[in-house]
Amino acid sequence: MATKRKMTMGIIVGNRGFFPDHLAKTGREEMIQALQKAGMDAVVLDPQQSKHGAVETYEEAKTCAALFKSKAEAIDGVIVTLPNFGDERAIADSLRLSRLNVPVLVQATPDEAEKMTITHRRDSFCGKMSACNNLRQYGIPYSLTTLHTEAPNSLEFAKDVEWFAAVCRVVKGFRNLRIGALGARPTAFNTVRYSEKLLEASGISVETLDLSEVLGRISRLKDSDDAVLQKLQAIRRYVLTSGIPEAALLKMAKLGTVVDHWMKSAHVDISAVQCWTSLEENLGVVPCTVMSMMSDSLLSSACEVDVCGVLGMHALQLASEAPSALLDWNNNYGGDPNKAVCFHCSNLPKHFFNEVKMDFQEIIAGSVGKENTFGTCVGRVKAGAMSFARFSTDDVNGKMRGYTGSGRFTDDPLQTFGGAGVVEIPALQKLLQYTCENGFEHHVAANFSTVGSAVHEAASKYLGWDMYAHQA
Repeated sequence: MATKRKMTMGIIVGNRGFFPDHLAKTGREEMIQALQKAGMDAVVLDPQQSKHGAVETYEEAKTCAALFKSKAEAIDGVIVTLPNFGDERAIADSLRLSRLNVPVLVQATPDEAEKMTITHRRDSFCGKMSACNNLRQYGIPYSLTTLHTEAPNSLEFAKDVEWFAAVCRVVKGFRNLRIGALGARPTAFNTVRYSEKLLEASGISVETLDLSEVLGRISRLKDSDDAVLQKLQAIRRYVLTSGIPEAALLKMAKLGTVVDHWMKSAHVDISAVQCWTSLEENLGVVPCTVMSMMSDSLLSSACEVDVCGVLGMHALQLASEAPSALLDWNNNYGGDPNKAVCFHCSNLPKHFFNEVKMDFQEIIAGSVGKENTFGTCVGRVKAGAMSFARFSTDDVNGKMRGYTGSGRFTDDPLQTFGGAGVVEIPALQKLLQYTCENGFEHHVAANFSTVGSAVHEAASKYLGWDMYAHQA
């Protein structure tokens, strides 16, 4: 998997003159230390630029905004810290003038019951309400900590910073995102239709490539091409290939080479690929392993040209910094209303399995022949925490929408083919009712994590999408 990127947070330290301003000094230091402990860099005024490196006046807000503008490319989000009541106008002005357009987290440091005299009283409990009120007046979206007041060095705030970082990664990762759509939507899958224009309105572009061009480029590649041989070696390193014909492996290597080159040249971040059943009939393999390898490398790839499906994969991957898969809500699991079987043929990333091997695609083999369907990644999905997400273009109402939630993959017994696992989700029947009543697709993105709430926050609050957060 790819190396995790170090994040950078802007810090606005609130201060208000008739409150003890020594708290602004120590509060700034405590917040910097908290971010350093979280492995993050900080962009914040220093005491030479403003009183205690805080913002209280309009001039200090302008200075803070200028600093943020100079570091705009690096800043992923902004944390407003209130070690005392803080000046709500200066906080809002700092954000408005900076024009950063990044997520904002508002934190207030709690008072101590034994330190309520004028020399140590914070009143940040109250000041947070004023700060939020002004941010709302200014039209600046913001997020809140779990508790109304949390100390920067507390466990609660450490968890909130981790959650907020996930929100920031999703928002930043979706801005100017380019999705590659390789091939046409399979005729039998009306369910994955989508609006490119609604995606474009959210700053997400779709770059298309006809499958005939992919097949043409493959036909021009020599078996001895260096890139093909390197991809062939990578496939063998990635998954057990015993019993797979050499000719099929070579076709997969050529397909992977063409896709890799096109994604780089087209500046595409993630992809959705036509499979059913053109590649099997015209190339003689399934693209599953090639797609699995991309997803495992954090370059999410969805089948059946499910562009909105790969968006869900990408959101979960950005939030968790771990690979995602696209699954079918496929079967009930006995009579347990909170369990279901999630399945695909499969192109699940290796990250999802305890053990995985390459095999043929049993469903398609019945119509195109076993010899044309080698390349699936077969195994049982391992047990662990699970987050899920689905996005969709609501073309009738002209908006983006989606749902998120959390559950877990279980180790319940399951005898089937492809890549499959049993999921347990509290109030699953409520979720299934919601998806059917609102006409959502049968595909859902899944990830070994607990980032559903972070994806929901990013999509609903900062992207402005119509979102449902599933809860028991």
